[in-house]
Amino acid sequence: MRDDPVSAAVPHPGLVCVTGLPRAGSTLLCQILAAHPDIACDGHSSPLCNTLLAIRRQVSADEFFLSQLDAAGAPAYARLQRAMTGYLRGWVDGGDAALVVDKNRAWLHTIEMALALAPELRMIVCLRDLTQIAASIEARHQQTILVDFIDGLADFDRFGRADALFGKGKVIGDALVSLNAVNDLPAAARERLFFLRFEDLMANPAAVTAALFAWLGVAPQVIDFANLPAGPGESDSHYRLKYPHTRHSALTQPARHELPARITRQIHAVWGWYYEQWYPDVQQPSAPAGPR
Repeated sequence: MRDDPVSAAVPHPGLVCVTGLPRAGSTLLCQILAAHPDIACDGHSSPLCNTLLAIRRQVSADEFFLSQLDAAGAPAYARLQRAMTGYLRGWVDGGDAALVVDKNRAWLHTIEMALALAPELRMIVCLRDLTQIAASIEARHQQTILVDFIDGLADFDRFGRADALFGKGKVIGDALVSLNAVNDLPAAARERLFFLRFEDLMANPAAVTAALFAWLGVAPQVIDFANLPAGPGESDSHYRLKYPHTRHSALTQPARHELPARITRQIHAVWGWYYEQWYPDVQQPSAPAGPR
């Protein structure tokens, strides 16, 4: 039973959004969540957040709706809120489950809109050492080098490709912008966020999972990490095979990927705030020795 009074007052399942950085363990996390009997989680990336954003953009430019705002602003706005809330509730169907998981990296960017529609929601934000995210993507690209990225990064050199991935509008860069913006949120919104470091989950899965279930307000559950629910895999073709969502039946420690020192130093230099806030235990790379 959830201990959240807002959640307990509503007759529908609570919404749990999985968001955060790419290559940071969201697929594994969803497998773990799916192993809890009170949580419904198919583990697939969802269009729900994108659809709600599209509704907001469309109705904000609709002349008929704007005229209704002029004539009766409060009732028109309340109608819109009911309609968007109804769409969200209609999508989030978990049967008898207390919580339903919806995965999309855009949730973190839209947390305040999401809270206006589902005040009980919780968000789990997946984090990982940025150098390992970049190295993991590069390693996967080398395995699929004959196929280009969806945003045309295959022709770049390794440094340029990493630099582009961290840029505005790119898969890592946009997630980092949303993470940095968390510090500007009011305390009530920040309390709805659970930051999950991939390295902590791999090092001590039982303790991290127990803390997560307690934060979600569900009963403790012993997870068999050697026998995780796999289920049907997520489609990776539209990601051009660069960001695989491989499911394993057992928790498996990933290999550590090597990243050129120059790229590692650049990541730490540009994204120092990320390491200060989330990875203060990671040693900063030393500058190369000058000429003798």
